[in-house]
Amino acid sequence: MTKDGMTYAPKGKPNPVVQPGEFVFSAMALDHGHIMGMCNGLIEAGATLKYVYDPDPEKVKQFLAVFPQAIPADSREQVLQDPDTKLIAAAAVPNLRCPLGIAVMEAGKDYFTDKTPLVSLAQLSAAKAAVARTGKKYMVYYSERLHNEGAIFAGELVAQQAIGRVIQVIGLGPHRLNAASRPPWFFVKEQYGGILCDIGSHQIEQFLYYTGAKSAHVMRSQVANFAHPEYPELEDFGEAMLVADNGATNYFRVDWFTPKGLRSWGDGRTLILGTEGYIEIRKYIDIAVEPLQSDQVLLVNGQGEQRFSVSGQVGYPFFGQLILDCIHRTEHAMSQAHAFLAAELCVQTQLQAAVIR
Repeated sequence: MTKDGMTYAPKGKPNPVVQPGEFVFSAMALDHGHIMGMCNGLIEAGATLKYVYDPDPEKVKQFLAVFPQAIPADSREQVLQDPDTKLIAAAAVPNLRCPLGIAVMEAGKDYFTDKTPLVSLAQLSAAKAAVARTGKKYMVYYSERLHNEGAIFAGELVAQQAIGRVIQVIGLGPHRLNAASRPPWFFVKEQYGGILCDIGSHQIEQFLYYTGAKSAHVMRSQVANFAHPEYPELEDFGEAMLVADNGATNYFRVDWFTPKGLRSWGDGRTLILGTEGYIEIRKYIDIAVEPLQSDQVLLVNGQGEQRFSVSGQVGYPFFGQLILDCIHRTEHAMSQAHAFLAAELCVQTQLQAAVIR
């Protein structure tokens, strides 16, 4: 089990939706380890990886150790101007993700970025304008739903009306800090965007998805640095409350307090309350259970109590849907409006946050 969320890169069963060479993508901006999971998902769905670029040769070397088929590019422009590349996957420093995405789209390619996709309302406006201008996609790797089989299966249960209408989502997103292994930008708020904007983006996206919300309002948010004075710009705790346009509510908490004794990088959980039942997702670990189990989904409704162990059973359909969306210009994987709404709300939640002293 991965001990650090920054290196979380799930591997699933190959489920190609295209033939080899039919959909070519390249990777660049290897600042966050999520790029590995993004590429895993695309390759398993049949995409062909062509180029990799990063100005740091050590990052490229580490990438090639996992994806030896990639061709090291000499420059960013070589990738941007490559006629074969249809999509560029990137995990830049958070405040640089938007300008890179605009450059990618203006080069005629779809963009697939790590979360959080941007860190300010000005960047959101610029990204929206670039999408409208270019007709290209600005898609986001909200991995805690898209790359977790428990979260995907819970979505299927919700769609089947297993718990009736969803009226509340509670998200708990603890992460392990591992400060010594983090890059310098991780501790600079202007660069990482704040805890609610960064890892809080997972929680907000899930809330919107499970409730089917088209808009939402931030009721309350707050952040703190409880235990890391040596990193004055780090927020090690954050929480927020939101209300959706359909009346569904959300509470989430994110933090950097995963204890050393936990066998996973974080005991991520989601609780979904419906009018006729509820679901709990134990995403990465079911604590104090041997052997270690992830992707546990618990369902309680009028038919009784059920537990589903879905690791290796569901797969990761987002990536194949994204490839087909890029080819056919459809929106089955995720709508652009949904991706941008989650980004907007995480920025607003951060901007409105009170600081706990």
